[in-house]
Amino acid sequence: MIFGSISYLNLLPFQVYMKRRTPSTQFAQMLRWRRGVPSAINRRFRQGRIHAAFISSIESGRCRCTDLGIVADGSVQSVLLLPGERGIDPASATSNVLAEVLGLQGRVLIGDAALRHLLSGGEGIDLAQVWKERTGLPFVFARLCYNRRGRQIGKLARGFGSKEWKIPRYILEREAKKRRITPQQLRWYLEHIDYRLGWREKKGLKLFFKRAKRRAPHS
Repeated sequence: MIFGSISYLNLLPFQVYMKRRTPSTQFAQMLRWRRGVPSAINRRFRQGRIHAAFISSIESGRCRCTDLGIVADGSVQSVLLLPGERGIDPASATSNVLAEVLGLQGRVLIGDAALRHLLSGGEGIDLAQVWKERTGLPFVFARLCYNRRGRQIGKLARGFGSKEWKIPRYILEREAKKRRITPQQLRWYLEHIDYRLGWREKKGLKLFFKRAKRRAPHS
């Protein structure tokens, strides 16, 4: 089984969980990882080259999904709109649409690059924060979806969502160094991310789908 893994810090807790949860099981022996940015993971999932992954929410409407995702209930710090600039982020799918849904113009910047931009003193509009201010609801950026082995994926999702997972210090330090930030900044960032989809998150997702369908035909 091939599992797609988004190459951003927001999934670090889940990646740590997977390494601990499946170190020696039969499922782990069949598991293969493919890393990439969200748009690439979406494409490989559609093509059947990946069997489970966190799929961009705008692409997940017709997929079989769990109640696990990437969620922000307010500011997320890593999905920014840079006013005065132009362009989409080719790595993104959902965030580009979110900017259109919110009627905001500028350049979309996501992931670790957006986080570094913010931490280095750069300015930008936090799209998840604007969504929360306008709707009162969390925003779901991605959902854990699958096209094979739904029983195992569902079990993994429930296990991860049932508790808070701590990241060992050595992993924090390694990943922070790789991203050119401090471990303290990494911890601070992860405080803005949640992974469980309850009724408020699903309501927000449904509203996003509804508004995304109303976009102008050329957008």
